[in-house]
Amino acid sequence: MAHGRRWWRNRFAAGALAVGTLVVGAAAYWFQPWKLWQNETVHEAAPTATTLANGTLISHEHTTTGTVRVLRLPDGSRTLRLEGLSTSNGPDVKVLLSDAPVKPGRAGWHVFDDGAHLSLGSLKANRGDQNYPLPPEADLSRYTSVSIWCDRFDVSFGASELTKA
Repeated sequence: MAHGRRWWRNRFAAGALAVGTLVVGAAAYWFQPWKLWQNETVHEAAPTATTLANGTLISHEHTTTGTVRVLRLPDGSRTLRLEGLSTSNGPDVKVLLSDAPVKPGRAGWHVFDDGAHLSLGSLKANRGDQNYPLPPEADLSRYTSVSIWCDRFDVSFGASELTKA
């Protein structure tokens, strides 16, 4: 009888180990913790353009610094430019235009996807200078702020009000 219980315990331990491995693997995929120690840098050239609006990023969930400019290019198209960006890396980080006001501290962490918002795409890198084309329908009288937004966890890493230049 003791041999039968040992077999059951070994089988239970193997099953628990398999389930534990799956849970740890799923958590690692979801949270991607290694990105906290990986920096990616991009330095895109600033286009020749007129500045329509600008702002300075403040920190939310993660320390975030840099400036934001909305530029009108000679062909009439517009670009959002992040300059001197420094923030954390993370899973599924986007650049959002939003109608939400920029609030300091925890009060500003979760507001940028509550109302009208427009994703400009995935953050190209968590460091450097980057350009994001604005769609023609992006109404800057409606979208008055920018957020470096983690879509996976619905939290702002940092944000800026857009002030007309």
